[in-house]
Amino acid sequence: MLDRDTRREKIGISVTVAHIALWTKISWAESPRTDKYLRFNMHKLTFYPLGSNQNADTTLIDLDNGKKVLFDFAAVANLSDPNDKGIDLPKTLGDDLSDASKSGYDITAFTHLDDDHTRGSDEFFYFDHSKKHQSGDRYSFGTLWVPANTITESRNDLTTASKLIQAEARYRLEKGYGVRVFSRAKKLEDWLKSKGLTIESRKHLITDAGQLAPDLTLDDDGVEFFVHAPFAWRQDENTLIDRNGDSLVMQATFKFNQQITRFFIGADVAHEPLSEIVRISKSHDNEDRLLWDVMGLPHHCSYLTLGPERGKDKTEPVEDVEWLFETQGQEGCIIVSSSKPIPSKGTEADKDKQPPHRQAANYYREVASDKDGEFIVTMEHPKVSAPKPVVVEITGLGAKLKKTQVVGSAAVTSVAAPRAGLRAG
Repeated sequence: MLDRDTRREKIGISVTVAHIALWTKISWAESPRTDKYLRFNMHKLTFYPLGSNQNADTTLIDLDNGKKVLFDFAAVANLSDPNDKGIDLPKTLGDDLSDASKSGYDITAFTHLDDDHTRGSDEFFYFDHSKKHQSGDRYSFGTLWVPANTITESRNDLTTASKLIQAEARYRLEKGYGVRVFSRAKKLEDWLKSKGLTIESRKHLITDAGQLAPDLTLDDDGVEFFVHAPFAWRQDENTLIDRNGDSLVMQATFKFNQQITRFFIGADVAHEPLSEIVRISKSHDNEDRLLWDVMGLPHHCSYLTLGPERGKDKTEPVEDVEWLFETQGQEGCIIVSSSKPIPSKGTEADKDKQPPHRQAANYYREVASDKDGEFIVTMEHPKVSAPKPVVVEITGLGAKLKKTQVVGSAAVTSVAAPRAGLRAG
C-alpha cells in the first residue's frame, strides 16, 4: 500500500496531465491550427445526402491540420416535403464551421457550374464582388477553385447561384487574388486579353492538367491535389461549352503517419473524357495518379461514365474505364455514389434516362465485391428512410468507413475495419 505522500504525489501528476490534455483539446478546438506539429488524429471525407428527388454533389474534406476544403455546394432538398430525406445543407455546413470556430473554408472548389453543384451558394457564401451578398452571417470561400470554362462560358443558361460564382471567379482573376483557374485554354487567354491582361500576368493563378495545385502540399498539409482535367486543348476544340466533359477532375493523395491514401474526384465526366484521362496519364507514365482507395463516382452513378450502352442488367465499361476501376482500384476500396437511391428493376425510376442507373450500380457493386470493398449511395446510407452523411476517416491504417446505424430515431455511429491505403516507400 502507498503512503499518504506518495499517493498525493501520484494524484498531483494525474491532475496535471489531465489539465494539460484538457488545455490542448480546448486550444485545438478554439483556434485555427497552422502549426504542422499540432494536428488532429485523422483526415476525413464527408459525402452529404442532399435530396431524395434530385441528384447533387457536396463533399467536405477535413484535413488533420484543421483546414477545410469543400467540393461543390448544392442545397437541393425540399425541406417542406416530409418525403424528401435530404439534409438542410446550409445549416449542416454552418454548424460544422461554427463547431470548428471557422468563418469559412480554406478552399472552395466548384467542379463546374451546373445547378446540382451550385444551388443555394448565393445565399450561403460571402461574395467579394457583390455588396448585396456580404452580410455578416455568410461564409468565406477561401481560395476559389474553378475550371477555366467557369470564366469563359456564356451566362445565358446559368442559374442565379452559378452566375454569382462565375462573377466572383472573374472578379478575383481580374484583381489577381483568391482564385485558382484550371487549364490555360485559348478561350481563357482571349478573356484575359479583353480585360487588358495576359496569361503571363496571371500565371500564378492558373494550373494545368498534369500539375499539382500549389495551394496544399503533402509535407505541410498531408494532402496534394493532382489535376487530371480539364484539358486546355479539349476546350479549344469544342464549339459548345461541355461543362461535364470539362469539369474539374482530380486525385487527392493523403499522407498520415507515412500511410498513403488516394481519393479520386470524378465530377460529372462521361466515359470519353475519362478514357482520355487514362490514355494521357499512361502516355506520361502517371498511372500512379489514377490509383484510388476512395472513388467519388462521376455523374451520380450514370452508365455514361462507364460506356455508351446502358445494358440490360449491368453496364459494360469501355476498355480504359475498365482499367481505371478494376486495375487501379485498391483492395478494400470505398466507392461512393452521390445520388438518389438506386432504382429497383422494372420500376418507373428504372426507366428514367437520368441517373442513378441500376445497371451502372451493379457494375460498381461487382468491382467493390471483388476487392473486398464497399459501394455506398449517399441517399441510402445507412437506409433510404433515414440517410446520414457518409464519413470516411483517413488514418495511419488507411481509409475506413465510419458506420452509422439508425435505431428508431437515434443514430448510432461506429468505426468499420480499416480500408485500403499504401504505405509510403
